Parts: sequence; structure tokens; C-alpha cells
Amino acid sequence: MPDPVPNLGPNLVMGTPNSGQMLSVSLGRRITDRVMTLLSVLAMVMVIVPLFAIFGYLVYKGIGSLDLNLLIKMPRPVGETGGGMANAIAGSALILGIASLLGVPVGIGAGIYLAEYGRGGRFGSVVRFTSDVLNGVPSIVIGIVAYAIVVIRQKHFSALAGGVALAIMMIPTITRTTEEMLLLVPAQIREAAFGLGISQWRTTLSITLRTALSGVITGVMLAFARVAGETAPLLFTTLGNQYWSLNLNEPTAALPLQIFTYANSPFDEWHRQAWAGALVLIVMIVLSVSAVRVAVSRGNLRGAR
Repeated sequence: MPDPVPNLGPNLVMGTPNSGQMLSVSLGRRITDRVMTLLSVLAMVMVIVPLFAIFGYLVYKGIGSLDLNLLIKMPRPVGETGGGMANAIAGSALILGIASLLGVPVGIGAGIYLAEYGRGGRFGSVVRFTSDVLNGVPSIVIGIVAYAIVVIRQKHFSALAGGVALAIMMIPTITRTTEEMLLLVPAQIREAAFGLGISQWRTTLSITLRTALSGVITGVMLAFARVAGETAPLLFTTLGNQYWSLNLNEPTAALPLQIFTYANSPFDEWHRQAWAGALVLIVMIVLSVSAVRVAVSRGNLRGAR
């Protein structure tokens, strides 16, 4: 008779690990989870702390010089105290409005094309590569380009030229963000719309884009926040103005330009106003982004209801 097969125990049949091995694996997973959680928290702190440090220092330096005159009065001549930056605040709003009107539709349209129509084509790859390269171009180079294509042709500096320069900077960020947000929309949603006989363009605008609207708006506001404080492109295009001017074809004041001029001056009064202007600029950006996010959130809630 053949020898009986020895009983190896339940933990060794079919390679099943014993309790000691399972405990070791579980402990290793818990340690890895704790370490990765700690690293994530540290990364979050490294992002938040510099932001609050910068904002806190701006508040410390600028809050003492922030008053109603800064918001509603014009700049005073050199050597005189007082005055404000009303023309620069209005000029910044004008230039950013032009940039948004030019850059947002182009950026969203390009993102829709890349996500819905250009994923496998050579032209889509070229657009995607161009957008990535343009996103890394220094702002001063974009200012020189806008100077060549707008200022030289018009033969004068203008708010329109500044808006074109900032719009060029906004387009790649909006394009890539829109593409990524649309690609996150499940394909089953598109297939369901096609099954109901809805055309592709109508599906893209009414269903896909609406589903990804929150992410698209986030990309738009990121681009807006990036260009709102740019100075170099405006030096080549808008130039600046010490007087009140909201004409699109004239040099126009802007907060970044005013802050740059005052910060480089030898006058303490202008230094004080430069800190206050920087604080106003940051507050304007934060309020604009927050207002758009709140409006989008309320719109999504109403749509869900």
C-alpha cells in the first residue's frame, strides 16, 4: 500500500498564508497608509502655508494704508500726499474684461474640440502640443508678441492690446482644463444621448459640457487669477495712464502697472500706496473667484432639483 499523504494543516493547503504572514501584510498596509496620509497632509500644508503667509504679510503692510480715498480718488502729482488708484482699478477691470471676452470662448472651444473631436487626429495632437508649449511661454514674451501684432499695427498703446496679451495667456490653461474635465464625463452619458437621436454637437453643448461645467469654470478662474496680476505684458501693450481713461484705443492705467511704478519710486507715500494696491488686487481676485464659484454651485443645486 502507498504511504498515506501527511496532514500539512489548513494553512499550508494550496499555498494559503498562515496567520503570521497575514498579520505582517496587514501591518505593512497600515504603515503604508499612515505614511502616505502624512505625506499628503504635509503637501497640503506646504501649499497652504505660503499662501496664508503672503496674504497675511500683505494685510500687515497694506491694511493701514487702505481707505476709501484709495478706491475713489485719482493719483496725486509727485511729492503730494493722498490720492488713490481709482483709474487703475477701473482700468484693470476693463482689461480683464476684454481678456475674458476674447480668451474664454476660444479656450473652451479648443478644449471641446480636443476632447470630443480631436482625440485621435494629428491636428488634435498639434493643438494639444501647441497649448502645452504656450502655457510655459514667459509672460514678457507674450507681451512682445502682442506689441508686434497689435501695438505696432495700431501705432499706439491701448487697453485692447493689453486685453489681447492677457487673453493669449488665458487660452492654454482654459483649453487643457476644459479637455480634461470633458474626458472625465462617462462615455455612457454620450451613448445614451446618441441613442435618443440627439446630434453630437447638441450632446456636447447641452449634456457633456453641462456635466463638466464646474470643472470648466474652475479652469477659467485659474486662468483669470493667473493673468490678473501680470505686469510685463501690460508694459508692452497698455503702458499705463495717470488720468482717467476707459477708451479701448488709448493707454489705460492698471493696478499691476500702478503698483510696479509706485514700488520703484523713491517716495514713501507711493510705497505705502503700492502695498495697499497689492492688497486691493489680491482681494479683487479672491472675490471674483469666490463669486463665480458660488454662482456655479447654486446653479448646479438648482439643476439637481
